[in-house]
Amino acid sequence: MRYKSCIAVLLFFATACTRSRPPQPASGNPVPGYNRLLFGGDVMFARAVRREIVAMRDPALPFRKIAPLTSSADITFINLESPFSDRGPYYESGLIFHAPPEAVAGLELAGVTIASTANNHSRDCGARGVEFTVAWLRSHGIAPLGSSESEEKTHQGVVLLRHGVRFGFLGYTFDQQNGNWRDIDPRIALTDTRTVCRDIAALRRRADVVIVSMHNGVEYMPNATHAQITFAHAAIDAGAKLVIGHHPHVVQPEEKYRGGLIFYSLGNLVFDQYQREATQHGELVQISFFGTDILAIHIMPVKITPTGPELE
Repeated sequence: MRYKSCIAVLLFFATACTRSRPPQPASGNPVPGYNRLLFGGDVMFARAVRREIVAMRDPALPFRKIAPLTSSADITFINLESPFSDRGPYYESGLIFHAPPEAVAGLELAGVTIASTANNHSRDCGARGVEFTVAWLRSHGIAPLGSSESEEKTHQGVVLLRHGVRFGFLGYTFDQQNGNWRDIDPRIALTDTRTVCRDIAALRRRADVVIVSMHNGVEYMPNATHAQITFAHAAIDAGAKLVIGHHPHVVQPEEKYRGGLIFYSLGNLVFDQYQREATQHGELVQISFFGTDILAIHIMPVKITPTGPELE
């Protein structure tokens, strides 16, 4: 399943440049829509990433190398590991992340359409950060996923219409407290199998394809945990076609399961974890759809550098 050769990358750029669509039949009846969806892993705009942005005076710096690729997709997804906020200090080290609001320019340049905001760092800037992040993303044309203005709205998910196909997204995290909070913010969805099955059943009435974002696993572990597998399988059994995983900060294997596809972890995309070789690599996954059917899968390895990811 791993298309890591130069041929795969060349095929991608050929597709991206031509923006080709399947031909219309002679009768004039429309054919199913053709869409390319691109998925990336963990994105963090704090610590050394923020310092580089400030030093270069370029808030879009982290995505400049790969923006031509990511912005050409019909839908581009990432996991936003650091909340935006207009209040509070910026920490130069540690595990409290605070993304400067101007860094949203990188997501705009990259053509990011939807960003998971359900992860263990969702509350790093407090309740204000949860609210500000959701509103800030929306104001820049990016749909937040996994957290919203209310618990009800979070669990409704997000539906994006592309070329006649309704792509429905849901997002969840295994942890929202991160050792800093004793309570639970109901606006941030947790990885409960009963909940995801209920949400998918409701979303399938509004979407043609359901995609689930899963923030779960053990950091730096090369393989999925029982919890990851159980949740992902439950999502596919309930009707999801794709499960996109993140949090371990390293790439984990993918799996075909009962007609669905699971990517347990795409690793890092924008991050400053240079202490391990494995955390300096991630994957971009392009999945091409013809109507509601998966037509092709391209997995593109990326290398994480201080000035942003680049194709390997």
